[in-house]
Amino acid sequence: MTFCHTRLSSCLMAGAFCLFCCTSLWPQSISSGQIAESAHPSVTAPDTELPDAPQQAPAPAPPTPATSSSNTQAVPDAKPTDPKAQQKTNEQLAEEQLKQERKQRIGILPNFNASYISDAVPLSPGQKFRLMFSTQKDPATIGFSMFVALIGQAQGSHEDYGGGIGGYGQRFGQNYADTVDGALWGNAILPSLWHQDPRYFRLGTGSAWHRIGYALSTNVRAKHDGTGKWEPNYSNLVGNVISGGISNIYLPSKERGVGSTFEGAFLVTAEGGVGSMLEEFWPDYIHYLQRRKQRKQAAALDSEAKP
Repeated sequence: MTFCHTRLSSCLMAGAFCLFCCTSLWPQSISSGQIAESAHPSVTAPDTELPDAPQQAPAPAPPTPATSSSNTQAVPDAKPTDPKAQQKTNEQLAEEQLKQERKQRIGILPNFNASYISDAVPLSPGQKFRLMFSTQKDPATIGFSMFVALIGQAQGSHEDYGGGIGGYGQRFGQNYADTVDGALWGNAILPSLWHQDPRYFRLGTGSAWHRIGYALSTNVRAKHDGTGKWEPNYSNLVGNVISGGISNIYLPSKERGVGSTFEGAFLVTAEGGVGSMLEEFWPDYIHYLQRRKQRKQAAALDSEAKP
């Protein structure tokens, strides 16, 4: 378990560094416009007055002509909703929500995989892959892997990698490959096959312990695309095991094996729990900083106003 403990301590140190030294971009929520309805006033034709008829026996009224069938307009039957058109509309709405999610960050790190809309539209398979790649190719994601590799080099993890620039390059490659492998299987391939939403849905209300429990539970449960109900998060759990198995390819030979596979899967799951808690409480931390700044500004104005 030395390998697992070393990597976990490295990630926790890197997370603490980002928490206190980075700035944040506050996520913007999606606002919905209101549609105004216009009323069409009806026009009433004036009554036409006829001249008085002479005082005589009234002529028989002409027979009422039969209504022509050609003048009767049939009301077309309502067509059922086209599933393809409805799917296209849902994909467009999901794309608009994704544009807002791509603005979210925790410090300088991307937080694209979190949704602040509880009933967000499910993503299509293509959108799941694009969301995953947009996170992995972000410069901050690559920079974070470089930082974790630097900590690992200082701690002497993976001794067979050695020291110097060569050892650092192997540590960075191993760390970044683990990140990409886990995201590819857990956030793109398996969620597309099993129709599960790979995003984290922020709770935002309730007690701190309740929100912590909710955040940790999202690593073992996910929303189904079709029903929107929570179910076991097979995508994340199986994806972590597959990622741990793939890591045997590029790990030092003495660290490979079944034990290393499950240790890596456990580590990635634990890191996901830490990330979920950051996604849940980071906006609260930003609000706290903003309120403290406002109080300081108000106190400074009051001190200047006093003679």
